[in-house]
Amino acid sequence: MATSRFQVTGKNSKAPFTLKVHRGDGMALLAMNWRLGTPPRNFVGFSIEFREPGRNEFWPLLNSLGFPGQRKTFSDPPIPSTKAPIQKFRWVHFPANAEMKGKFTYRVMPRFMDEQGTLSRGEPQTVSIALMRETIPGKLNVAFTRGFVSSQAFVNKFAPDGKVSTLLPDDNQEGLQFKATHKNAAKAHAWMGFEARSVICELLDDAIEKKAQVRAIAYELNLPEILSRLEALGSRLQVIIDDSTDHKDATTPESQSAARLGTSAGTPNVVRQHMANLQHHKSIAVRGPGINKVLYGSTNFTWRGFYVQSNNAVVVNSKKAVDDYFTAPNAQAFRISKAPAQWHRLGVGGLDAKVGYSPHGKANGLLTEVGKDIGQAKSCVLFSLAFLGQTTKGPIGPALGKQITSTTVHTLGIADARVKEGNLGVEVLSPDNKRRIVRSSALTGNVPAPFRTEPSGLSGKDANERGTRMHHKFVVLDFDRADARVYFGSYNFSEPADGDNGENLLLIKDRTVATSYMIEAVRLYDHYRLRTVQEDAKGQGLRVLELKLPPQTPSEKPWWQRDWDDPARKRDRELFA
Repeated sequence: MATSRFQVTGKNSKAPFTLKVHRGDGMALLAMNWRLGTPPRNFVGFSIEFREPGRNEFWPLLNSLGFPGQRKTFSDPPIPSTKAPIQKFRWVHFPANAEMKGKFTYRVMPRFMDEQGTLSRGEPQTVSIALMRETIPGKLNVAFTRGFVSSQAFVNKFAPDGKVSTLLPDDNQEGLQFKATHKNAAKAHAWMGFEARSVICELLDDAIEKKAQVRAIAYELNLPEILSRLEALGSRLQVIIDDSTDHKDATTPESQSAARLGTSAGTPNVVRQHMANLQHHKSIAVRGPGINKVLYGSTNFTWRGFYVQSNNAVVVNSKKAVDDYFTAPNAQAFRISKAPAQWHRLGVGGLDAKVGYSPHGKANGLLTEVGKDIGQAKSCVLFSLAFLGQTTKGPIGPALGKQITSTTVHTLGIADARVKEGNLGVEVLSPDNKRRIVRSSALTGNVPAPFRTEPSGLSGKDANERGTRMHHKFVVLDFDRADARVYFGSYNFSEPADGDNGENLLLIKDRTVATSYMIEAVRLYDHYRLRTVQEDAKGQGLRVLELKLPPQTPSEKPWWQRDWDDPARKRDRELFA
């Protein structure tokens, strides 16, 4: 079994398929491919089992789909994949205890069905991989929110009635006063916030314990568990809070937070700022005895940032953090400082990582450079981009447009999309150069049986507040190559992000980091792609999704045939496996 810190490969030459397991953060991507030619016609999928570190027993992954008649409604229990095989060539798994030290073991078997409907198994592939919590120990940790309020797992665990008002405030403006009354609120919030919530809270807890100096910049701030930690820092905190139009009024959570922090930290340590448009950072720099860390990413310090939206948070063990925002009174003063003039190395030994700060002047903007790099990708472009519509005037949209029509570069991702109702939806851009919309206001209508109705978790008076469920801003390029790289941060890959807002944009060239973001891109793509199946049905009405039986006639195609016939599906199968 070949091994690395970001992937392992099965080495059982007797198995008729190959297996590659990619390591994510709190998750793993399993990718399978048939070894020679095509599978036999009676091949009905893969069973996947896993074993936790230090344990003896294997547990089968559960399938929400079954063969005809096995699972008709959401109330029917899910079926072990040993009895209802997974009919896909890749699968993302979230171990319940992914933080366990040691290696998780995966056992994958092909399953076949005879004419009587009896299942048999083939030769397995078995691999082991450490899913340790810290992405690159001692250097960097990538973390994600779950982002799945609208998901089967969430409703089954915490909201079978489809309601979330006991877990989340209905109005973002009431965030500082809201208290969750759900009987399992602590567990639900831990599940929803996933690792991003824990790393942000732990960073502040460490700063409090070690009496470190903290410099924080917040675009939005309405989450009591963050504000209380910032207050506990006292005068060791310096903070900038956005005061753009939506946050300027004295009644907003941002203004209320600023007033409270002025009391705890001292008024001179609290700055209100919006550069030329927005102060859009979500960053925290901690400096003190035994701790030098900087938080970057897309996660706003809000209820929706932590518990509804798909977001990322990255903690870098670094002394490098820009301070110029605290001394620049406006955007023009910042543009002529040293901070936006160039990329800045993060100073992490053995890691090719750098960060750029906005707003840039016209001579040193980053958009053109990033667009050029996207256009030069050799194997794949994978992305999750909120506010992609803002990029139409710059180089990013055309670069993505070029790659999504490529027959050699595998390109897929999701972005926000404004729809007729005035809400934001999610646009699914697939490798077959098709664009499909999942509407926020009609999400539940797009979930076919046997799945359960899902809440949106996106109520509120403001259209953006109602609609933005995908808030990432990242692009992964060539994750499978030695020059794998990922761009991410608070930066929306738009002209306002480059020239007007206070932003950070990181570029990290590392396969472990790129693989983590790759899996996040794929799992979100798969999540929302499933929710477009009714659009693809073209008015045929709701249908129960089921596993396919082996072909009954010579002219009938097996379930897997499209993965060989369709060029985009073939690229997908070969890229990940």
